[in-house]
Amino acid sequence: MAPLPISSIRVGKIDDVQELIKSKPNTVPERFIREANERGVLVSHKTHLHHHIPVVDLSKLSKPHTDDDFLFEILKLSQACEDWGFFQVINHGIEVGVVEDIEKVAKEFFEMPLEEKKKYPMEPGTVQGYGQAFIFSEDQKLDWCNMFALGVHPPSIRNPKLWPSKPARFSENLEGYSKEIRKLCKRLLKYIAISLDLKEERFEEMFGEAVQAVRMNYYPPCSRPDLVMGLSPHSDGSALTVLQQSKNSRVGLQILKDNTWVPVLPLPNALVINIGDTIEVLTNGKYKSVEHRAVTNRERERLTIVTFYAPNYEVKIEPMGELVDDETNPCKYRSYNHGDYSYHYVSNKLQGKKSLDFAKILN
Repeated sequence: MAPLPISSIRVGKIDDVQELIKSKPNTVPERFIREANERGVLVSHKTHLHHHIPVVDLSKLSKPHTDDDFLFEILKLSQACEDWGFFQVINHGIEVGVVEDIEKVAKEFFEMPLEEKKKYPMEPGTVQGYGQAFIFSEDQKLDWCNMFALGVHPPSIRNPKLWPSKPARFSENLEGYSKEIRKLCKRLLKYIAISLDLKEERFEEMFGEAVQAVRMNYYPPCSRPDLVMGLSPHSDGSALTVLQQSKNSRVGLQILKDNTWVPVLPLPNALVINIGDTIEVLTNGKYKSVEHRAVTNRERERLTIVTFYAPNYEVKIEPMGELVDDETNPCKYRSYNHGDYSYHYVSNKLQGKKSLDFAKILN
């Protein structure tokens, strides 16, 4: 993901939200306050208990493909990808200790003094380092969030200067965690291929040496959560996104379902998975990426660790021929280089699913 020329971007003053709540805990600066039409209605998760997103049990997908449990779970996965674009996975096989270790060092990183974190700055127009991403003007509204993002795999996308020396074992824990998430994404893509009646290795063969990045999001408490956004509404440019939320966090993720923002209540030891724009294009719209956002809480912080998994930048992306029919399901997206789309995605502010216009065939 090549950055924009730094000199061409003027982002103005960006307050660090953790520092804000230390000095002015009851103040929300104007640049964080959203218009009412942007905020929408902040609904309680209790209001939508019937809107639980689907849950997929990966232990059942490890059974023989003729097993009833496998067939039922594959159908559930297919319906989740088609109707929701989001699902939670349980029995995913990643050890609790690995998950706890990455959460621990992420929390320790955000708790370090600002001067220490500033050693790893996210420069304007880039998406690695500490700060706020997707800011391209001096009057653009800011999210109530601090981010720390790193390219992980392949090694060529890393910026070694941004990998912190503190806290201890940060790099070691991130390496171990990312390796396990990479295995999980490969498994999920096999099952998604099966759900589409494709050869199970189809995505892995197509993706080449897949690109993997991680972003840690820290949402401090906010005295006026009704006025701000934790993270602006967007879909993801990846193929798959894996979300881990720290234990005891408040509900913060909301997805747009039937024109309503639906809170996602994470299950213990589960990971939240969502379909990215790349899978939407490859499936010719059968499986859709879904707009989502994060909201804040008045009393409690929230920490998330998000992994983005996508094809190699050199891969050509277009709808797969098996899912295109000139009469019943004509091609909806053009052919493009994935690196070009990634550059387009990170070069624009988060704005719903607007980035996907890049790929759409307009009639």
